[in-house]
Order: sequence, then structure tokens, then C-alpha cells
Amino acid sequence: MSTSENTPPMTDRDDSLPPELFDPGAFAAAIGRGDTLKIGKQALKAAADYLHAEFRSGTRVARLLHLRAQFMDALLGALWDSRDWSGVEPALVAVGGYGRGELHPHSDIDILVLLGEDSERCHEQLEQFLTQLWDLGLNVGHSVRTVSECCSKARRDITILTNLMETRVIRGPEALMEDVRERTSPAHMWPSADFFRAKLQEQRARHAKFADTEYNLEPNVKSSPGGLRDLQIIAWIAERHFGVDSLESMDTGEFLTPDERRMLLHGRDFMWQVRYALHLNAGREEDRLLFDHQRELAAMWGFQDGEKLAVEQFMQTYYRWALALGELNELLIQNFDQAILRADTVDDVRILNERFQVRNGYIEALRDDLFSTEPGALLEIFVLAGRESGIIGVGTPTIRLIREHRHLINSTFRADPRNRASFLEILRSPYNMTRLLRSMTRYGVLGNYLPEFGRIVGQMQHDLFHTYTVDAHTLEVIQYMRRFQKPEFDERFPVSSRVARRLPKIELLYIAGLYHDIGKGRGGDHSELGAVDAERFCQEHGLDEHDTGLVVWLVQNHLTMSAVSQRKDISDPDVIQQFAHHVGDLDRLDYLFTLTVADINGTNPTLWNAWRGSLLRQLYTGTRRALRRGLENPVDKQVWIEQTRKTATDLLEYRGFTVEELEDLWREQGEDYFLREKPEDIAWHTEAIAGHYERDQPLVLIRNSSDSSVANTTQIFIHARSHAQLFSRVCAELEQLELSVHDARIYNARDGMSLDTFYVLNSDGSSIAEESARLRHIKDHLSRALASNLDRAPNVQRLTPRQIKSFLVPTETSMSIDEIMNVSVLEVSSRDRPGLLARIGRIFVDYNVDLQAAKIQTLGERVEDVFFITDAQQQPLTDPVLCETIQRAIREQLDDQAGDT
Repeated sequence: MSTSENTPPMTDRDDSLPPELFDPGAFAAAIGRGDTLKIGKQALKAAADYLHAEFRSGTRVARLLHLRAQFMDALLGALWDSRDWSGVEPALVAVGGYGRGELHPHSDIDILVLLGEDSERCHEQLEQFLTQLWDLGLNVGHSVRTVSECCSKARRDITILTNLMETRVIRGPEALMEDVRERTSPAHMWPSADFFRAKLQEQRARHAKFADTEYNLEPNVKSSPGGLRDLQIIAWIAERHFGVDSLESMDTGEFLTPDERRMLLHGRDFMWQVRYALHLNAGREEDRLLFDHQRELAAMWGFQDGEKLAVEQFMQTYYRWALALGELNELLIQNFDQAILRADTVDDVRILNERFQVRNGYIEALRDDLFSTEPGALLEIFVLAGRESGIIGVGTPTIRLIREHRHLINSTFRADPRNRASFLEILRSPYNMTRLLRSMTRYGVLGNYLPEFGRIVGQMQHDLFHTYTVDAHTLEVIQYMRRFQKPEFDERFPVSSRVARRLPKIELLYIAGLYHDIGKGRGGDHSELGAVDAERFCQEHGLDEHDTGLVVWLVQNHLTMSAVSQRKDISDPDVIQQFAHHVGDLDRLDYLFTLTVADINGTNPTLWNAWRGSLLRQLYTGTRRALRRGLENPVDKQVWIEQTRKTATDLLEYRGFTVEELEDLWREQGEDYFLREKPEDIAWHTEAIAGHYERDQPLVLIRNSSDSSVANTTQIFIHARSHAQLFSRVCAELEQLELSVHDARIYNARDGMSLDTFYVLNSDGSSIAEESARLRHIKDHLSRALASNLDRAPNVQRLTPRQIKSFLVPTETSMSIDEIMNVSVLEVSSRDRPGLLARIGRIFVDYNVDLQAAKIQTLGERVEDVFFITDAQQQPLTDPVLCETIQRAIREQLDDQAGDT
């Protein structure tokens, strides 16, 4: 791998300190005149301007980091020299990144003042020295310690020990620091084996904070997997055990090949460039590639929008470097493990066949020419690794052989029936299948075998909805498919687990998972593009016509079930019947349901919640019943309504109501109410309405439910006088309560009353805790708000989150007529922001539109809301001019608001 051709060119300079960067003599003279603060600030600004200009002109970043450290040495040295140390001069020592000579524009300047044993007389001078640094505005991290204190703290804290390994004496006696180095050496504390274990644990904990992936939406160039800290871990271990003082000094040979060393240093230079640019653009220490910075750096690197956005091209370059550095980190850590921890142990070696063996849990090739003489072994190794649970991974020497020979996976290799059979066997692996696919991706095998997959490696999607790159998301989806078959996930995915285990050919699900998003980034409908690739794969790998058709259909329809469950009224039997016709048979339904649940979970860890799960279960169950009943035997709506009324009547008769009383209470309700609401909810509403005698005051009911149809949402039922602003006001008040609406059902009765049901979750997507105080507060708040003047516009005071502000999402609308429900369907896609539903509700009022129901869906920074609306006569909107006027008003209102939040 090499840096992008759009990366700023690198030119080397000599190592001397340019006079235009800093003049130590002039600065020393300024100190003598008492102009230290003024001249010092001027020197800092001049140095920053010089270095930044050099960066923009293409000077190699390593040179700039070294120059900044040199400049800081000279500045601090001059200030140090101006003090009278009276014969007890301590040592001024650079530590950490500054100690390595790698000082980014706004990195902390970490120093250690190392005291001798007779140090009482220099405390005043030290205070004055440090005060000068702070007065100059330097970000100084300092510690003042004796040699003994350094050693004592290093023994207890490996972080302090690590800092002491990266030191450079700027002023003062070198002997003090030499004493520290001797007393903190592996012979006296933290032997290299203990140091290695501690650093490895530190790395694992750090990686866990970033979900163990290089592919974070806003990665940290320093701390994320594949970032600069991974390289420093390698350097620290190499220094502690082998005495290597830098990555440049690591010999090629036992642990590192020339190509790996070159990749390591080029990758570090790329990460340094990114980090330098981040500091430069942010004007402060900033190591996170936030969305705004990603766009700025893409422009700086010269990327331009085309088939892919410029920012997506830049981030694909970043992710591919992070992946490469992560692979090198893994390889070297495994090498160090063998050299440090297993040096004195007898290897546990087991022969698998004439080509492979397992050594200490790692599979290895038995000879160096294996892949060149038998290219098919490039897949066979993963076939073997998937047959046994005890194989940890691929051994380091064999990883290198795979990388050296992966170019042999070409069109001839892919056409070989034996290799095609091997790949299908990998997909049927009883053990570690997801891990195998991740390793194949990391080593370049999967991208070479499936070139269409190689194109999506490192490809980001610039939004908040997709947490991972396309390739990482794909492997996450397959991992969830595997989890559905493991008993430990039964409680979390009870339905998906049962369905997945009865799929007749699980590998067909994995193939659909591999291809469902493979068409992204090419323009056009990725589902259709992916279906073409999937069909070719199936035909080339010998799948029969039925299995090929199933995989192709799954790829084409992988978004359909989610869309129907979240955008259609699935309480309507006609919607279920229509979806059942589209699916066609039970096998397709089972495969599609499993793929859909895995896809949602593999897209974003926060996306899956009980509400989405309940919608899918409800759609799955209803469709399964329709298919078992036979598509030629649809449910009669009138029968459905009568059955609902009868069940609700039975419940209420048990509570003392007569049939005559119920007929009177229900006389004004339309059929939709009994079609879409559950009998137990109708009974709950009816009993409360009958006991509510203040008809001019709103009735608010609230309860949590674990019922599968509402799944851990909180139901809020409002019975109030119909008012044009009612929906808008309720939405605004719910937002003030930090609640998000996921479903709304609006029923306007013939007696002028409105029966509205809202299903809500906390604004972060979590369920509201079952605690009476919280529920009572919501109920009391809504009751007070709705009893006041509804014509008064509510004031939504919540702020738009930073990440959402980073995206400009122009509002898009569409309107159609749903013949089944006899309503107009308005779809609105826009950037999420406070007050959105309230604003749309007010536009409905302005144009005399009645809202019948709403389906609310938040996808990262976007909302995709569906509103079922009619005119005042409960008929669909048919005037095209009116329809376009309403949509234009929504677009203008929301896009104007976007600039204000």
C-alpha cells in the first residue's frame, strides 16, 4: 500500500535549525533586556507560521515535528540558561512525544525536572521558570521529581515507566537521567515479559473503547486501532526487550521485512500528516477526525466529489492505512509473543496434513514455496482453520507468505472449481467463520477472490446512520447471523435465533449477507447492482436455479422488510396481505427476516431497540399467518373489526359495562379505530373515558408495555377536543420531555373529540424506566400543557447535537395515494433537529390537512417520516397544485430552520 496520489508531496530537508525559525542569540538578548514575554510570544508565532507554511508547501511532516521539537529545545533552553542554579542545577528533560522529538503544533510539551539529592535551593528558580512558560501560553505538562521518586513511581505505574523510556536531556547533568535509566531498566523492574503483557492489555483496553475496529465514524488518529499509538506500542516493546530506540532503528530480518518496514514508516508519515493537519485546522490539540475536519482534510488533500464524495475518498485512504497498520501491529505483536513469552517454552506442534501444521494454536505452512507451487492452499488454510475451534489464527511467517502470494488469486484461480468449492466450504465452517473472513479481508485474500468486495474495503458512508465502512458492516452482519445460532444469544434474539436454526441452507444467508451492500459506491441502486454480482457468484459456484434465485431475491429486497415495518401501517391486514404476496413463500420470509435483523444490528449498535424488534416480529408473524392461510384467503376487514369489538366487549363486560353502554360509547368512533387498535387497549381507553367527566379537560393516559406489538415503548393516549394544533403541540411537549415519537395514531371521532395514541421512547432510543414518578411527571406535564391555549406556539428549547449539525441534509418530500387505506401518504426526509414534528404539524393546520397517522424513523442525522393525511372530508388530497404547495412549504420551513439550529 502507498499513500494516495492526492497526498501532499513530501520533500526532505536537512536537520539544521533554520535561522528564520528561531534566533537563540536574539532571544537571549531579549531576556537580558527584560523583553522575554513579548519576544517569546513573537518567536512562538513566527515559528508556527514558518512550520505551517512549510507543511502547506509539502515539507515532510517528520522534518517539521523534529524542527518544532528543536525549536522548543532552544526556547526552553534559553529560558533555563537565564536562571541562576547556584551549583545545584537539576536536569531539564523532554519526555513523551516531545522526548521522541515528535512535537505536533498543539501537543502538550511534557517535561520532567529531575532533581539531585541537594535540591532545596532551586525551588524558587523552578517556580519562576515554569511561570515564564505558562505566561508564554505554552501547554506544558510537567513533573518535578528526584531520581528515587522517578524510580519508585515507575515501579508502580507502567505509564510513568513508559514516559521515562522516551526522554531527552535538554539542559543539566545527563548523569541524573542515566541513573534513572539504569535503575528503571528491565534488570531492576518491569522485565520485558511483564512489560509486554501490561502493554498488550493496555492496547486491548484502548481498542475496546473503539469497538476493536479501525473503522470508526470519527476515528482518533492517535488512539483508535491502526492509529499512532499502535505504532508506539510496537516501538516501546522493541525498545524494552531488544534495545531498539525507534521504529527507524528496527532491523529488517527476524521481525520485520523490508516491505513491512517501509509500510510502517509510510503509514506513520500518513498518520502524522493527518494529525498535523487536524491541529492546524482546529487551532488546538485535536486528534479526532470529526466530520467537519474530514471534509476540510479531503479538500486539503485535493479530493473532489465524483462517483464518490471527496470526503469518502479521503476516508477510504485513511481507513486503508489504518487497516494496514493494524495488520502490522497484529503481526509484530504475535512475533514478540513468540520471542518474549514463549522463548523458553517447548512449542506445541501438530501436523494437519502435508501442507499445514498448528504451532501453539496458530496454523502455519510447512514450506515457504507452498503457495507458489499450490496456489489453492491460499484458501485451504482458511478451510482448515474453520474446522477446529482451537485454532487461534494464522502464524506470522505464514501471514507474510499469504501477502507475498495473494497476487496469485487471479481470474484463473477464481475459475478453478476446487477453489470455488473451498470458498463455499469456508462459508460452511463450523468454527470461527466470521474471524476467518475478517482475516481474509485483512490479508487481502477476500478482496482478491471477490474483486467486487475488494472495491468496498475501507469505503465509508458519510453519515451518522452507518457506523462502519461497507466491508466492516458486511462482516458485522455475518457475525450477527452466526450469533443467531448460538444459545448465549437466545435471550437477546429469541425469534431470530429460532428462525435462523431452521433455515435449510445457512450458507445461502451468508452469501446474501456478503452481497447485500456490495453495490454501494458505484452510483445507482446498490440492491440491484449487488443482485447482479450475487447472481454471477452463485452461478459460478454451482448453486442450482432455486438457490440462486433465493440469494438474488434477498439481495434485491434486503431493505424491504425494514421499510414496510417502519413505514407502513402493519396493523392493517391489507398491508400484511400485500407484503405476503411480495414475499411469496415461508422460506423466503424466514431468510429475509433473519437477514433484516442482522442488517439492522450490523449497521449501528444503537439502531436496534425493542421497538424496531417488535415491528419486525409483528410483520413476520402476520405475514407467516397469511402465507400459511394461503394468499387466496385474505382476512376480511369487517370480520377483523367485529372480532376486535367482541374481544374488547368481553373484557369490559368483566369490568361491569353493559353491551348497551359500550355501543353508546363507541357510536362515534370510526372503523379505523377498531381496525388498528388492540382490544385490550380499546378496553383501557374506554374505561378511562367513561370515568372522565370533565369533557372540556384533556384525558391523558400513560403506561409502559412489554407486549410484542408495542415492545417496551411507552403508550400515551390523549382524549381531547379536536383542535388543529393538537398534534403539533403534543409533539413539541414530548420533545421538551426528551421523548421521541415513533408511532402516532390520530382518530377524529364524529362527536368532535380526538383519540390520539403516541408510542414514545427516550430521545436516545432507550425505553422509559418503569418508575411511577417519571410516568406521572409525563402525564401531569401533558395534562397541564394541553389544558392551556393550544393556539400559542410551543417553544422547543433543545439544541441540535454537534454531529448532526455537521451534515447538510436538504429536505426531500414525496406524496402519493394509498388505495388500501384511502389516504394520501406524505414522506419527508430531512436532517433531524428539535421541533421538526411540531413545525410539520403547524403546516398541516395552515393547509387544512387532517393527520390520520404518522410513522417516525430516525436514521443517524436523518429522519424519514411518513404521514398519512386527508382533507377535512377524510378523503385523499387529489389536487396536484395543493400537494406541491404543501410539500414546498415543508421543504422551505425545515431548510430555513436548519440554518438556525
